[in-house]
Amino acid sequence: MTPAAATLEGPFLLPAQPTEPDLIAKYFKVLADPTRVRILELLADRSELSVSELMDALGQAQSKVSNHLACLRWCGFVQTRREHRVVFYRVADGRVLELLMLGRALLADNAAHVACCQRVA
Repeated sequence: MTPAAATLEGPFLLPAQPTEPDLIAKYFKVLADPTRVRILELLADRSELSVSELMDALGQAQSKVSNHLACLRWCGFVQTRREHRVVFYRVADGRVLELLMLGRALLADNAAHVACCQRVA
C-alpha cells in the first residue's frame, strides 16, 4: 500500500498529499470526542489503567473503550505496557496533558460562546 493510499483509509480522510494544516486538524480531531478526552483525563489522574478499569470508570462496553484506545494509541496520545494478559495504558507524552490544560484555560474564557456555537457539531 502506498503512503498516498494509506491516507484515504480510516475515520479521518486526508488528501493524497496532506499539508501540515491538514495533519494538525486531523491531530486535533482525536480530541473532538468526549470519551477520548475523558480517557486522557483518567490517565492523567492515575499513571496507567487497564481497559477493564477504564470501562468501569467510563461505564462503557469493552469494544467501545478499546476502539477509542486504538485511536489514541495510533495517533500517539497513549502507550501500552503488557503485564501477562493485561494491557495497561498511559499518556505517551506529557505535552498532551498540557494541551488539555491549555484547552481548559481557553474554555474558561469562552465556554458560553463554545456552548452556543452552531457551526461545530
